[in-house]
Amino acid sequence: MKKLSEKQGLILSFIEEFIDEHDYPPSIRDIQTGCDISSTSVVSYNLDRLKENGYLNRHSEVSRGLSLSNQRDNTPEPLSMDTVAVPLLGTIAAGSPFPMPENDTWSDLSGSELIDLPQAITGTGDGVYALKVRGESMIDALISDGDLVIMEQASSVRNGQMAAVRIKSDNTTTLKHYYSEGPRTRLEPANSQMQAMTFQSQDVEVLSRVVAVWRYMG
Repeated sequence: MKKLSEKQGLILSFIEEFIDEHDYPPSIRDIQTGCDISSTSVVSYNLDRLKENGYLNRHSEVSRGLSLSNQRDNTPEPLSMDTVAVPLLGTIAAGSPFPMPENDTWSDLSGSELIDLPQAITGTGDGVYALKVRGESMIDALISDGDLVIMEQASSVRNGQMAAVRIKSDNTTTLKHYYSEGPRTRLEPANSQMQAMTFQSQDVEVLSRVVAVWRYMG
């Protein structure tokens, strides 16, 4: 494989460490800040070179659409664009709960709207679904009103991860950064104009974690 430049090596190391810490890939802005690079266009150029040389998979139409290549120690192969259909279960902001399938009904979603997504994002698709974002509470995480968040079913997440949670007392759901603080749980928006919400921990149920953001450009 082609030798990396110093900047490309720095970017690749940052992406590896970010994914290891957060369980989802960094945005271009995260890389610019974390690697102290002058502009997002410089980041984008070097990501393209890393992709060309087999170090990364990159879906430019997807926010945070980066993944580490499994071909890094071999001759790179063309990126497969196989897709997996995942159900669109509803919307999320701070409103009514969406209909989560039971463990034995994920394969029987014929009545749901389905979204075709790259397999590099969804894996096998087991326990993966999409939600449409309503509102601007996560705009600083580059998630805007109308975007689709790709979720993986989970009953717990690490502090700081972005999660869909249900507030049991009023039976509503919301998408926020999750922080467990003993008897209290803090749900932090990614919007400097909004305040965090704090609840009794037993009143908060984790439903799933964010694995990607999908945005239609038109």
